[in-house]
Amino acid sequence: MIKKKVTILNEHGLHALPASRFVKHAEKFKSEVKIIKDGIEVSGKSIMGILTLACEKGCTVIVICDGKDEKDAMRDLSKILEGQD
Repeated sequence: MIKKKVTILNEHGLHALPASRFVKHAEKFKSEVKIIKDGIEVSGKSIMGILTLACEKGCTVIVICDGKDEKDAMRDLSKILEGQD
């Protein structure tokens, strides 16, 4: 299991479009993916869960990936949240 603090850099935060993109990428991995914000933990493979976090630009979340491909998952998913992909 690996954890990483990630700052949301998308100008409009983690709204429907980037959240949908995040979920589509997360579903490609076998690893379990979770996002935590302000003590609330949701599945990184649930668009409704991610949207309930109301992540705005500049907020910090913790991403957790746990499984065989956790390193690849963390690399790719972090890039989406940081606006690098």
